[in-house]
Amino acid sequence: MKLQLIAVGTKMPDWVTRGFEEYQRRFPRDMPLELIEIPAGKRGKNADIVRILQKEGELMLAAVPKGNHIVSLDLPGKNWTTPDLAEQMTKWQLDGRDVSLLIGGPEGLAPACKAAANQSWCLSALTLPHPMVRILVGESLYRAWSVNNNHPYHRE
Repeated sequence: MKLQLIAVGTKMPDWVTRGFEEYQRRFPRDMPLELIEIPAGKRGKNADIVRILQKEGELMLAAVPKGNHIVSLDLPGKNWTTPDLAEQMTKWQLDGRDVSLLIGGPEGLAPACKAAANQSWCLSALTLPHPMVRILVGESLYRAWSVNNNHPYHRE
C-alpha cells in the first residue's frame, strides 16, 4: 500500500521539509509515504477565496490516482488515537487500495475534496498551521505503522 499526502503549499520552510522527510524516510519500501504539493492560490486583499479553494480542490483531486481511498484532514472528521489510527491503517491495507490524505491550505479544504473523501480525520480541534500538519501526519502514520509492526518506536 502506498500512502500519498497531498497538501496545499509549496516552498515550505526548511524545518518543515526536514521534519516531514525524517518520517517519510522511515517508512518501509512496501508502504512508501509520498508528498505531492499543490500550489496555493494567490491570496490578497481582494482575493476570491471561493474560486481559489475550488481551483486548489481541482488540483488536489487531479493528483489522486483513480481508485485510491481518500481521507480528508478536516475539522468535522473523527479524532483517532494512535491505536485507532493503527487500526485504520490495517483496514486500509486489507482494503487493497492506496490511500490519499488531503491537507488544505489556510482556509481548509475545498468542498469538492470533502465530498470526494471516503473518510475524514480530525488531527486536532486546534487550528494548526498547515505546514506543521505535514509533520504531524507523517509522524502519526509512522507511529501507527510501528504499532502494527511491533516496532520499538511506539512506547505507551
